Amino acid sequence: MTTTLITGANKGLGFETARRLTEAGHTVYVGARDAQRGAEAAERLGAHFVQLDVTEEESVEAAAKAVRAEAGGLDVLVNNAGIVGARKLGRLGEVTAADMLATYDTNVFGVVRVTRAFLPLLADSDAPVVVNVGSGLGSLAATNDPNRIESQVTGLDYHSSKTALVMITAQYAKAFPAIRFNTVDPGYTATDLNGHQGTQTVEEGAEVIVRLATIGADGPTGGYFDRTGPAAW
Repeated sequence: MTTTLITGANKGLGFETARRLTEAGHTVYVGARDAQRGAEAAERLGAHFVQLDVTEEESVEAAAKAVRAEAGGLDVLVNNAGIVGARKLGRLGEVTAADMLATYDTNVFGVVRVTRAFLPLLADSDAPVVVNVGSGLGSLAATNDPNRIESQVTGLDYHSSKTALVMITAQYAKAFPAIRFNTVDPGYTATDLNGHQGTQTVEEGAEVIVRLATIGADGPTGGYFDRTGPAAW
């Protein structure tokens, strides 16, 4: 049985990914900051709930201990939890260092906290996989392509946090060759993050997350992928 943890899984892409992987036979742990919403989501999915706030070290460590005690280990980690940040799109001069720190605390440092805590559990797996959910807004290629919607949106904290995530993923992949580490771009998906203005459904957006979460030991590592396959970043 494949055991999977998904952060920020009580709604949106995380919830849909949890639904798909549960249907595929994974034992899924729904990680969520809000205990009530997380528990309700897990019950709807037929999954397990673990309280997990990616911005709090103690919460992350407690979640790792809980999953080890209950499941014995972990095979797949999906770092999905993220925030949109300061919401100062197009107003880069107004973005403060505090804004940057707040966004990075979830989107970058949160990934590091969770990954670090769960590495010992992943090390015990026969085919460990980590999927980090990025964004086309963090892609240098996409944001400089006039044919892409990403090129029409300027932002500092959110955009750069997703760029940093790609490099973090690549470095983990080099350091831990036995674990498949990849970043995915779900595309412009209608979620709370963008006020449900995205042009894709969560079902469409979750496709690449699910695909990379189920690659197995012979799958790619250190890559950046969207729905069509390997993507430029």
